[in-house]
Amino acid sequence: MSGWLEKLGLGLKKSSQKISGGISGIFTKRKVDAGTLEELEELLIAADMGVKASMRIIGEFSKRRLDKELSDEEIRAELAADIEKILTPCEKPLAFAPGSAPFVILMVGVNGAGKTTTIGKLASRLKAEGKKVSLIAGDTFRAAAVEQLQVWGQRSSIRVFAKEAGADAAGAVYDGLQEALRQGDEVVFVDTAGRLQNKAGLMEELKKVVRVIKKVIPEAPQATLLTIDATTGQNALSQVAAFREMAAVSGLVVTKLDGSSKGGILVAVAEETGVPIHYIGVGEGIDDLDEFKAKDFARNLLGVEH
Repeated sequence: MSGWLEKLGLGLKKSSQKISGGISGIFTKRKVDAGTLEELEELLIAADMGVKASMRIIGEFSKRRLDKELSDEEIRAELAADIEKILTPCEKPLAFAPGSAPFVILMVGVNGAGKTTTIGKLASRLKAEGKKVSLIAGDTFRAAAVEQLQVWGQRSSIRVFAKEAGADAAGAVYDGLQEALRQGDEVVFVDTAGRLQNKAGLMEELKKVVRVIKKVIPEAPQATLLTIDATTGQNALSQVAAFREMAAVSGLVVTKLDGSSKGGILVAVAEETGVPIHYIGVGEGIDDLDEFKAKDFARNLLGVEH
């Protein structure tokens, strides 16, 4: 087993134990019938997979297995395969289109979702791949966000463009992109504010930031990534909806999957939004973030051996 698969398995342990334990409780010496299917559907909903996805999974499963006697392992393997089908359309790596202009990644998400940490991890990863990367501190509202980004920059020897706390965010992004052009950067991450409680103000700020980015680099931002915290469970769906209203969200990064038993939220997000999931995080370490793979995730979520 690779190092990442081991981390993924450990990270999803709380989620998989909740689901596996529930399956064992339902199917103790019982075959698949209407009663067990109803209990199984309730278990999946309770595991944050959402009503729509849970109904679809149980519908597929019942077509094949109604009135059959199955072991726990067989049930988990079959459910994992059905979950994989839902997740696979969202398994899309972040594609870096070659071009003369820097590839600008606009990072959005609520405060506390792990957005700035994700920028640091992704930037370090891209630098290790040989790309020339820089970071722009566009969350000028919080001094701590600027400082956090600078710490990541120092850790990975990546240049961070920042202005003083309270400065105009769009102005900081404009100046930062001009500097990135002068320096010949290939990839530029733009951090942004995440004050969802002031939705109207945040929407205006994000729109202004996007206008400024396009003024400097017309084809940018080439990617707008929303970071969502898996521990928020079903609230993640409302966050995806809210940020899609504000910005052209092109993909997701799901963090803190190790922090709760709510790993099923990825299934709900995939079923109900269809937004590509580029990366998932299962810890604080720099290597605890990796590309999303539907099969690996589904099997680990259900505790199925690889």
